Amino acid sequence: MSNKNTPLFTIGYEKATSQAVLGEIADAKVDLLVDVRAVAASRRPGFSKRQLAAGLDGQGIGYLHLRGLGTPKDGRLAARANHMDDLFRIYSAHLKTPQAREEMDELAAIVKSGRRVCLLCYERDVHHCHRQWIAEEIAERTRVKVENLVTPLGG
Repeated sequence: MSNKNTPLFTIGYEKATSQAVLGEIADAKVDLLVDVRAVAASRRPGFSKRQLAAGLDGQGIGYLHLRGLGTPKDGRLAARANHMDDLFRIYSAHLKTPQAREEMDELAAIVKSGRRVCLLCYERDVHHCHRQWIAEEIAERTRVKVENLVTPLGG
């Protein structure tokens, strides 16, 4: 059963270094980073799947990529254009797919186990990112609070 005092964390790495993100999640005592990007690749040093997993492993933090919770390409394009209504519509439909439902169930079970989990995506502002909807659903299912971590700008 989940510990209601253990929040579900989220973080975006836009405008941050991998060291700053790793520092934030280590300070929050996160023990599992859940990557909710559809594509776990990045032009930013340290944020591609293997580099990120290796950096986390060096700090004793687990890594899990839940690709099915990522935003489909048309949703990412809507987000880049700041069409948040389109992003929400596209992502809401995506969350009804079998893979997304299965991975949401998996994530809820992990959070219920009491692990200190942090959702990672690119967008710095959680209000412009699909991870807010994942976090809200998980919080509703597990009764944990959500805490959005933010790295210092340029850090």
